[in-house]
Amino acid sequence: MNPRIYGVGSSLFGRQPGTEVAELAARAGLDALRDAGTDQVDAVYVGTVFGEMGAAQRATHRLGLHGVPVIRVENACASATTALHEATAAVAAGRYRTVLALGVEHMSRLPRGPLPTEPRDPHGRAGLLLPAMYAMAATRYLETTPLTREDLAAVAVKNHGNALANPLAEFGARLTEDEVLASKSIAEPLTLHQCSPISDGAAAAVVGAGRGHERDVEIAASELRSGGLWDSRSPHVWGFDIVRDTARAAYLAAGIAAHDVDLVECHDAFTIGEVTTTESLGLAEPGEGYRLVRDGVTAVDGKTPVNPSGGLLGRGHPLGATGLAQVYEVVTQLRHEAGERQVAHARTGVVETMGGGVTGIDGNACVVLVLRGRDR
Repeated sequence: MNPRIYGVGSSLFGRQPGTEVAELAARAGLDALRDAGTDQVDAVYVGTVFGEMGAAQRATHRLGLHGVPVIRVENACASATTALHEATAAVAAGRYRTVLALGVEHMSRLPRGPLPTEPRDPHGRAGLLLPAMYAMAATRYLETTPLTREDLAAVAVKNHGNALANPLAEFGARLTEDEVLASKSIAEPLTLHQCSPISDGAAAAVVGAGRGHERDVEIAASELRSGGLWDSRSPHVWGFDIVRDTARAAYLAAGIAAHDVDLVECHDAFTIGEVTTTESLGLAEPGEGYRLVRDGVTAVDGKTPVNPSGGLLGRGHPLGATGLAQVYEVVTQLRHEAGERQVAHARTGVVETMGGGVTGIDGNACVVLVLRGRDR
């Protein structure tokens, strides 16, 4: 029997400079424990990118979890889903029966800015940060596919609009395509509203062996991969191959195909990211991801809703917490407890989180989860 998610929790996402990391983690962790109906776990896996030494232990101390193993993981933006992946593997192997996966990040007070450069990496020395990487992908798509600037803006309009129905999201807004395109330029052709905001937050999930509870959600597949070598020989934009290969492995493990997926929470750190990721996930052919937003396929009431939570663009993107916030959303959807943003036909959901930043590698890590709820 595949492991189940017993409970999920999340803090509010947004700039919270007066709130400590441990407090954010405690809010999410306590919500997840309460939702799971337990106050004890056998181990804790914590994902964080910039958290200081001992951040994981401070978080678990606030939760009243003492004496259990605490394991910290870092995998760039995929840190939280890596924590969940490892928690799932530990339960599946029988090492632990119940595990808490926790993701937390406090970005608004980072001393070197929200995404400091890494001087030991060639891209870091050159100042080539992720906005520039995604901007180059957007430029290529604008030149080689029918995608337009308006299509990119439509992704932001959709996701910020979805976030209006998410009480935990940072930036819900009714934007127009013109407003998105007229916002401040960040990395041509990407504008401010096409980039995920700086956020603080935490999210959590309790994973365990099957116990027969109606609200528990099955982890039908959990796949984690690191990127292969990536240079001018790759026919795709950065990050495409790692997501495609991880998704294929997850679909195979879950016994599904892309057309079986009812909703997706994917890594839309920038608008072009949603376009290329939906292609990598098999929802559209390469070069045709723009059609999904243009034709309403990825709207909340569309055939395959993408980022009904608002995604990273609308919900916010505290790096180490993002993956479990995506899990929080899909679990809530599969339980049919998402309120105004509920996907009517939600039965099988996919979470995709990708993190990167090392020169010459097609992404530091990608996690793809297939989650399955009960028939309704």
